[in-house]
Amino acid sequence: MADGVWDVVIVGGGPAGLTAALYAARARLKTLVVEKGRAGGQAATTEKLENYPGVLECSGPELMDRFAEQARHFGAELVRDEIVAVSLRGPDKVVTGKKGEYRAKALILCPGAEPRVLGIKGERAFRGKGVSYCATCDADFYSDLEVVVVGNGDAAIEEAMYLAKFAAKVTIIVIHEAGKLDATRVIQERAFAHPKLAWVWNSVLEEIGGDGLVEQVVVRNIQSGALSTLPTQGVFFFVGTVPRTGFLKGALELDEQGYLVTGESMDTPVPGVYAAGDARQKQLRQIITAASDGAIAACAAEKFLQEEEGFRRQVLEAASPVLVYFWSPQSEESLRRLGVIDEVRAAVGPGVGLVKIDVSRSARIAARYGVGDVPLALLFQGGEVTRRLDGDTLRKWVPT
Repeated sequence: MADGVWDVVIVGGGPAGLTAALYAARARLKTLVVEKGRAGGQAATTEKLENYPGVLECSGPELMDRFAEQARHFGAELVRDEIVAVSLRGPDKVVTGKKGEYRAKALILCPGAEPRVLGIKGERAFRGKGVSYCATCDADFYSDLEVVVVGNGDAAIEEAMYLAKFAAKVTIIVIHEAGKLDATRVIQERAFAHPKLAWVWNSVLEEIGGDGLVEQVVVRNIQSGALSTLPTQGVFFFVGTVPRTGFLKGALELDEQGYLVTGESMDTPVPGVYAAGDARQKQLRQIITAASDGAIAACAAEKFLQEEEGFRRQVLEAASPVLVYFWSPQSEESLRRLGVIDEVRAAVGPGVGLVKIDVSRSARIAARYGVGDVPLALLFQGGEVTRRLDGDTLRKWVPT
């Protein structure tokens, strides 16, 4: 950037971030996406997608490549960097990465989530040596071998069936009683009919062992407490995710699990900062809901920039005094005075400018200056409020 400041910086290049980039760039905002890995995030690790509208069947990497290509087509730029800190105190939002610093007028946070680590004995020690969290990434390494899957939700069962394309046998360890899974019915039906899937019920993984590489796991039956050893060459965990929001602690509101708290417009308590996707507090985490979040966040950011830039130019940086008239279509009195507010401006003094603000459309600016009841007029000079004209005062100046 010539001036060093982007209109919008998006942290994270998953479905939410790429959709936000598409919408922001298409609105002709100078848009940058900062992603530490390949574009697509967790979605790019999914082998088969069947529930994205308009796409009958597609791989995660293929769909995410389309997302990225479309965002670039409209002018968004993508860079690879890992963000480690943010500063949200000034008018420009500053995000700091390992490779550089990026400044933005509006910031959209889409850091996504990462696989949950259970902390089972041997889990960390054998990571990359037989322990994996991504079937799409590593399934090919287990051709004609036996592997274990931990988890019983949709993602776990779908990934287990994908692993079965390569592995000789896939054993799924399930904490529930026989025949009970957390996966949806259609996925359960496919899984129970699959010839290469085996099941260990009422059980949890206790330990992973081996000499350099994974060779076996210890499984505990939660009813009897009995331990059993199961030979295996690989262990795949699909037990949910945790948000990648560690770099935001102390800067933004997070819930007890570390998810970002937002409003309906994906807005955070900090003006001009939005959050979208799997790192946001929400009910359903799917590609389509992440994309929806990203679109909403980008549109909200565009509106924020229009309001803020216009107010800054017309009011805060104006060379002459400016009278700002706050009104609402729900207030009959403020509507009546729209036609005579120019007389008030003239009465205030020569050379005074006039800006009219609908509080229903610019609630953030109204709240910033304590605008409650309307009509209300504020006189600005040098970027500061020098006079406040409430309804009673306006009635004295220009009677109804």
